[in-house]
Amino acid sequence: MNDLIMNTLQRREKIIYLLGKENTVSVNKLSKLFKVSTVTIRNDLRHLEQKGCILRSYGGAMLNKAFAFDRPLQDKSRINSTIKNKIAQKAAEMVKDGDRIILDSGSTTAAMVPYLREKQNLIVFTNAINIAYDLSINTDIEVIIAGGNIRKKAFSISGPTVEQQLKMYHFNKLFLGVDGFDLSAGITTPNFGEASVNRVMCQVSGQIIAITDSSKFGRKSFCMIEKINPIETLITDSNIPKEYLTQLHTLGINVVIANL
Repeated sequence: MNDLIMNTLQRREKIIYLLGKENTVSVNKLSKLFKVSTVTIRNDLRHLEQKGCILRSYGGAMLNKAFAFDRPLQDKSRINSTIKNKIAQKAAEMVKDGDRIILDSGSTTAAMVPYLREKQNLIVFTNAINIAYDLSINTDIEVIIAGGNIRKKAFSISGPTVEQQLKMYHFNKLFLGVDGFDLSAGITTPNFGEASVNRVMCQVSGQIIAITDSSKFGRKSFCMIEKINPIETLITDSNIPKEYLTQLHTLGINVVIANL
């Protein structure tokens, strides 16, 4: 990927981050902040509007409330924590002794850790520093942690090094948390580096298991991870919209409901 494309992606991620903090931004402010023309900023905003991330307004833009923007992991962990815990427990039941699994970074995958401690002969690959640390006390679990660039907000590791490392292995199951789950847009996340790592995780896993609470349905985020079709199992709560449940069943996706 050339530098121009990378700079554009990074600038658009930063625009989303600013909107998450301030809710509205102006074209002139963004132009001065990023030292680019107002034409470039308007193109950025047009692109983000098409992605469903923002709503454009006169002279600027505001965050689309249905958009899943990047939050610190500590904040994510507090949102819908009871529901996430139930989903994590149900997800851990799908892990068998001797499995080779991936746990991506996220609050719901992190909640799986206490339910994995009785498992034996597991190999767990993760790009989450907190998950690796919490699993390392169990001598029956071999933990492989990704090497790369740390996203401090998310306690996660991303970058080309992680992607190359992942391609050396094959795993039974991937447990993938999501920020946005939309029938047309697919699975999305706010961070480009995280999305790129997640895509490789999907490629090296025999089974993709998405785990998400129902608040993520209908939300879109900036970066595409994968379309819905490759998912084999979705674990969620009973508040999943009926149209989603119907469509997922039509696609042959196994939907597991974690009772609250």
